[in-house]
Amino acid sequence: MSTGSIRNPEDLQFAYWVPNVSGGLVVSEVEQRTDWGIEYNRELARNAENAGFDYALSQVRYLGSYGAESQHESVSFSLSLLEATERLKVIAAVHPGLWQPAVLANLATTASELYDGRIALNIVSGWLKDEFQKFGEPWLEHDERYRRSGEFLQVLRAIFESDHADFQGDFYRLHDYSISPHPKVAPELFQGGNSTAAQFNGGNYSDWYFINGKPVDEVKAQIDDVRRFADQAGRDTKIGVNAFVILEDTEKEAHDKLRHIVDNASHGAVEGFRQSVKQAGQSTSDGKGMWSDSTLEDLVQYNDGFRTGLIGTREQIEERIDELRKVGVDLILTGYLHFDEEVRRFGEEIIQPLRAGTESAAPAHSPVSVNA
Repeated sequence: MSTGSIRNPEDLQFAYWVPNVSGGLVVSEVEQRTDWGIEYNRELARNAENAGFDYALSQVRYLGSYGAESQHESVSFSLSLLEATERLKVIAAVHPGLWQPAVLANLATTASELYDGRIALNIVSGWLKDEFQKFGEPWLEHDERYRRSGEFLQVLRAIFESDHADFQGDFYRLHDYSISPHPKVAPELFQGGNSTAAQFNGGNYSDWYFINGKPVDEVKAQIDDVRRFADQAGRDTKIGVNAFVILEDTEKEAHDKLRHIVDNASHGAVEGFRQSVKQAGQSTSDGKGMWSDSTLEDLVQYNDGFRTGLIGTREQIEERIDELRKVGVDLILTGYLHFDEEVRRFGEEIIQPLRAGTESAAPAHSPVSVNA
């Protein structure tokens, strides 16, 4: 796919957030029929694969915070999901500064061999200062964190793509290093953000660029900026966007559910998260970091997923997906209140008809929960 091209509807890809962090995907007191345990997530991965999802993204968190008091480590958890599935690609999130890139390259190469090239890596520059401080690692300012991530991505790519790799950076160095064997399928490299520093990395170094939830016009503006950097580098960067899905039989039911989530927000946890990420987002050189313009209501879903607008009836969600596709989105990263049952419904009513090139005509849905 050439830079800036638009996917055919049936080629649009879909991912879901792995709920490997406790508390669900909204910071609210409402019921969430979701579990962060391993067996629940292995079953969820199999169901998502069968529903038509292409990717799963494991979250990375090292401290209990903001309504998520417990967590499973992302890379090891991702390997468990790969073991449980046959086709699903699993994206493991990692922090530069807490991982050494050459060691990670070796781990990912072996995982790629074990699981038929289905592992990918999401390079997360970090927003939670306490994680780094409690580990005794320096906390860099925003643009320096992204500069370190840029070097991290370059080291990974050099190891995956060449023998006798050399790299001389301010954060990482390689001296005539060759990995053996080379991965038959190099792990895809994801990274995301909102700032100019993040867009530069996306255009120059990563295979994929993730965008937090936004209205379509703001998504398009980000895509244009990222692909401008990619054009200058002679590269193609694919685009993913985050979206929280509320799929109901009527528009009123969907928006009533959204209102119920927001009205029952855990206000102390949301405000604590807001203070943390506002500092991270507004400390950029251009003031355009992630969450820099998020409202308190937006942050009830902590990656701004409500803002993308996948909330409504099947037809309304299909229309919004088509709008996102037409501005250049390649993948939609979805989150849910009740993961297993809603992942299956989204696959049946949205993904499968889209892939078949037909209008949705799914039967009435009866939710089924899966206990961990």
